[in-house]
Amino acid sequence: MNIKKYLGKVVDITVDRPLGSQHPKYDFTYEVNYGYVPGTLAPDGEKLDAYVLGITGSIKKFSGKCIAIIHRTNDNDDKLVVVPEGINLTDEKIEKLVEFQEKWFKHKIIR
Repeated sequence: MNIKKYLGKVVDITVDRPLGSQHPKYDFTYEVNYGYVPGTLAPDGEKLDAYVLGITGSIKKFSGKCIAIIHRTNDNDDKLVVVPEGINLTDEKIEKLVEFQEKWFKHKIIR
């Protein structure tokens, strides 16, 4: 799958781990809304995951622009970074917002 095709595109996200929810297996809380793109498969065989940034409340669905990809270099599970139209975040801001989960993985941000 060419995940880069999502960059700059508007994508629909189903949020299955809303802001403030607990991870089902590991001991951490989601500090942002987190979900997946329905009808997709990522390289790990699961649905393509996405961080929804720039939203302050807990949500169930979201449609926004993919501004970046978190490419994990030690795991086969890339993540989209999706924001409301008109919002742009620096790489540093993205890193800060996703650190709660990405701190356990080597990764780089692709634009």
